[in-house]
Amino acid sequence: MNWDLPISELLALALGAVRAGAWMTICPPFNNRLIPVQIKILLSFGISLPMAPYLRTSIPSIETSDIIACAALQVFVGAALGFVTALLFAAVQAAGDLLDVFGGFTLAMAFDPLSMSQSSIFGRFYNLMAVTLLFASDGHQLILRGFIQSYETLPLNANFSMGTFSKLLISGIGEMFLAALQIAGPLIAVLFLTDVAFGLLNRVAPALNAFQLGFPAKIMLVLTLAGTAIAILPRALDGLVQKAVSAVVQLTGGG
Repeated sequence: MNWDLPISELLALALGAVRAGAWMTICPPFNNRLIPVQIKILLSFGISLPMAPYLRTSIPSIETSDIIACAALQVFVGAALGFVTALLFAAVQAAGDLLDVFGGFTLAMAFDPLSMSQSSIFGRFYNLMAVTLLFASDGHQLILRGFIQSYETLPLNANFSMGTFSKLLISGIGEMFLAALQIAGPLIAVLFLTDVAFGLLNRVAPALNAFQLGFPAKIMLVLTLAGTAIAILPRALDGLVQKAVSAVVQLTGGG
């Protein structure tokens, strides 16, 4: 029996899956290491399969050198798109880390199953909250839709703008720190005023050793007022999703 395989369509599908696989390796929440590699490979082909009509018209020649060069380009494009998204979502982790620094939780480290690394208490807690809210609000579908649009605006044979990528990278770092301060800012202000109050108390009564008493007091304040910062998280996460999708569309030349 003879099989007539459409080589061009299979090649276009494979190149599209390469871009999707590189993107899923970096972009949250799909970069979770608990997801098996086999599942990510199947999801990569599943993402690129509906876009086969767009991919088929932009495949390079079937020369080995052109295919290898195009595959390397797709890896870079997918990684760049995923990194821009991950950079904005790092603001939630950074907000939790800031609370750990100002609240005195940095000495207590915990294992983060999402990143397979050690992280502080509130940093891990905020990361888990962000992933939960992302799936609960269907924000992951919006992120996925923004990436799928890259197949239309940035075909397989298109040139990748390094200038736009560098601008988005610089602006993304600034927005990450700004969002982290907005999420953890109210509680950080309370902790700062607590340090000022204990500093004044130490000047009035040095024998009380106010700074030693300040550590348990700040921990109690963080645990008591943590709900204030968590209440800001859904709105901040929604803004981060919108900025991430807008950055991906802008990076691929979609406007």
